[in-house]
Amino acid sequence: MKAINFISNFSNKNFALITIIIAIIAFNLPDQFSWLNSYISILLGIVMFGMGLTLKPVDFKIALTKPKPVIAGVVLQYTVMPLIAFTIAKLLNLPPELAAGIILVGCVPGGTASNVMVYLAKGNVPLSVAMTSISTMLAPIMTPTLLYLLAGHWMPVNPFQMFWSIIQVIIIPIILGIVIQKYFPVAVEKSVQALPFISVVAVSGVVAAVVSGNTENIASAGILVFITVILHNLSGLFLGYVIATLLRLDADTRRAISFEVGIQNAGLGVSLANTHFPTMPLTALPGAVAVVTHVINGSILATFWSRKPLKQEKLQGKEIIEMKKTV
Repeated sequence: MKAINFISNFSNKNFALITIIIAIIAFNLPDQFSWLNSYISILLGIVMFGMGLTLKPVDFKIALTKPKPVIAGVVLQYTVMPLIAFTIAKLLNLPPELAAGIILVGCVPGGTASNVMVYLAKGNVPLSVAMTSISTMLAPIMTPTLLYLLAGHWMPVNPFQMFWSIIQVIIIPIILGIVIQKYFPVAVEKSVQALPFISVVAVSGVVAAVVSGNTENIASAGILVFITVILHNLSGLFLGYVIATLLRLDADTRRAISFEVGIQNAGLGVSLANTHFPTMPLTALPGAVAVVTHVINGSILATFWSRKPLKQEKLQGKEIIEMKKTV
């Protein structure tokens, strides 16, 4: 058990480094990883299944007891990031595939990595988990609709097919995880420590699959993609914090909203791009780059904030404990 905890903690702390190494290896040895392309949706489903295993009633109770920050975070998630992506695509005059790809990244829900970043940054972790959970549950409706509205003129988007894809890849695995947690709590409690490692392996597999299948595209359009994704990510982190400040939310809540807005479930973007735009491989590229850059930028910001402890941190901890006792 100690070995599993050590490996999981190591994977969490070095997520960015691991994905970078995997991406470099996949770029130089594409034939060794190309077979993973057929398993992208399954790998993402594994991550979502793990999320379902860890969801608890308290994660949703927070949305009822403190609705303002949760609503703010989810609304910003589905407005700021899609609109930033659309604006960047226009300003940089991106090719249709890359434009649709970055908008797809902007339209997916918050990533589970945001919860880890909020924890490291001493932010409001329960709020972050609640926002991620709710934005994920809304994804079948919000992601296809927003992509259709913002990217439909670049390429044909079938929102109904995408709705079903998200149900299969995200909602069903999460529900399955919740059900198994309910009926087999002891087994889940014993295995939950291994989930961070499994998630890192699964996400790394997604990165390796996309990179190995797009080595020529990365070589030709790599700089432009990196600039696009980094600009999009940093804008989301910045605007999420600024708008939360304007809403007069607490400091720990501002940190949580910043990460929730800025860090996307880019793996879902990759899966949807591969499923719905198989003849347009560049569409998946922004998502693959985002998987890595979001973790890197988020880790840097989390480290910076972790050195600035919050005065209300102890009070927040007591509130969380009391809330869990009532569930």
